[in-house]
Amino acid sequence: MIKVGILTASDKGSLGQRTDESKGVIEGLIKEMKGEVVHYILVPDEREVISDHLKEMADTHHIDLVLTTGGTGFSPRDITPEATLDVIERQVPGIPEAMRQESLKITPRAMLSRAVAGIRGKTLIINLPGSPKGVRECLSVILPVLPHAIEILKGKAGECAR
Repeated sequence: MIKVGILTASDKGSLGQRTDESKGVIEGLIKEMKGEVVHYILVPDEREVISDHLKEMADTHHIDLVLTTGGTGFSPRDITPEATLDVIERQVPGIPEAMRQESLKITPRAMLSRAVAGIRGKTLIINLPGSPKGVRECLSVILPVLPHAIEILKGKAGECAR
């Protein structure tokens, strides 16, 4: 079983002014992957708060996969990628590249995504968009490779070549 954490970055959501609909989309898709959401938090768009929770999920809770939603755009408050870069040890650029490539087939605005992905210890952290539609589109693209990625991180697999 893959242990999954969700971090939603949303000022309005953290104030109770908006419902986090992306969480449910992630939970549904994770079930298809035989994963289980074991931790969830909704935080304001504050760099240090996001970074601290990402570190906690990786270092204390030993979560395999952390999916963030929100904060990947151009707004001055959108700082999830920077918070993620603060805590990861190695980047995994192919994941956000694949999400943007597929999303560009749907909308040219996909090129405005600043999402990043990376590894902290044995945890894979991936930024997803904030909208439920964007989450579904992007997570559907990468979902097939995530179990293998987690197996490699856990030392249960070593070859990516087929």
